[in-house]
Amino acid sequence: MSAPLTAAQIEVFERCLSVGGVAVFPSDTVYGVACDPAERRAVMRLYALKRRPLEVPSAVMFFALDSALASLPEIGPRTKDALCALLPGAVTLLIDNPAGRFPLACGGEPATLGLRVPELGPELAALSAVQWPVLQSSANGSGEPAPRSIEELAEDFQAEVDLVLDGGPLSGTSSTIVDLRGYEADGSWSVVREGPVGPGQLGEILG
Repeated sequence: MSAPLTAAQIEVFERCLSVGGVAVFPSDTVYGVACDPAERRAVMRLYALKRRPLEVPSAVMFFALDSALASLPEIGPRTKDALCALLPGAVTLLIDNPAGRFPLACGGEPATLGLRVPELGPELAALSAVQWPVLQSSANGSGEPAPRSIEELAEDFQAEVDLVLDGGPLSGTSSTIVDLRGYEADGSWSVVREGPVGPGQLGEILG
């Protein structure tokens, strides 16, 4: 097991992204690749590295729930309650995006935002100091398995990114994707991709 991430490492991570860099980092599920969601060149680099069309959406990750809620004030009360119940956690939530926020992350679906707030254990707790959201996806090419450790990170990622944060071995199961776009109106939701949080647990939380 690797040593916990340090405040100094997180400062380097934030500095890297602030100047348009692309970084690999550990999350609560698998290793991700991240950049500034408002920096087009960085987003294009990230997508090229993943061999992914720009029209395919990515998620925006906040490292604290309060930051996410403050940045998305238009979220309705019912959806906000769902976010507060599910986050932080190993889920990616698809929510309505009436304000058109983070357009580069939304790809061809500007009315939908993918939202992540990871649940950070002791080894990764320093990431909670990150103040700004990141555009993120798993650190693998499209169709390839997501890496659970730096050793599983493909050589092209290691060669092309500007920074790699090693957080040790991770759980290795990509987040559950939950569609909440109908939740505000009628309480409906669905699982788009199965993951660590199962339908039964979601049903207990969401009804």
